[in-house]
Amino acid sequence: MTPDQIEALFTRENGDFLFARWGRPIVPIVFGVEDATLSTVKGAFEAVVALAGHKMAETDPELGANCMVFFFRDWQELLEVPDLDRLIPDLAPLVDRLVAADANQYRVFRFEEDGAIRAAFVFLRMDNELSKVPAETLALSQVVQTILLWSDTAFRSQSPLAVAGQTTVLRPDIAELIRAAYDPVLPGAAREASHALRLFARMKPVQ
Repeated sequence: MTPDQIEALFTRENGDFLFARWGRPIVPIVFGVEDATLSTVKGAFEAVVALAGHKMAETDPELGANCMVFFFRDWQELLEVPDLDRLIPDLAPLVDRLVAADANQYRVFRFEEDGAIRAAFVFLRMDNELSKVPAETLALSQVVQTILLWSDTAFRSQSPLAVAGQTTVLRPDIAELIRAAYDPVLPGAAREASHALRLFARMKPVQ
């Protein structure tokens, strides 16, 4: 992966470069799934967080849980979740936009004062398309897209995942980038495109 390719993964559609990683231990909670899927999602979090060299915790002292993953069938269901409108301002207009776009997933991030990720909300509408995706693949994909603040265009043309034999795995170059992004020497957030060079310098060649 070249510095330009890294820069592109954090350059938003409007041209702004914006990088952020989690500044606090991740405390995930999952809604709307059976126990088997719950353990799959938690397992994906554990694997990706371990790869990053970051931490998970049982509870966040300020928020309780700071990474909420919702599985549901209809966007309107979000309007019935108690207190969600307090966590997601303008929830009703957002739901209207997502319905109009026929979207099946959406992620919302909250940030610390220094720009690092403070909380994330992952919404998955299980339409026909998402329902065909194996739980392990869906979980890994969502956790990877939540471990860093990627560009809104980062994975439009190529998934962060790859198929090895019969197994879906994280692409080695993306895995190495995530590991590099959590180098303790680097800041939790950056708005300068030169940050891509700092990430590149910390990446080991993928075999």
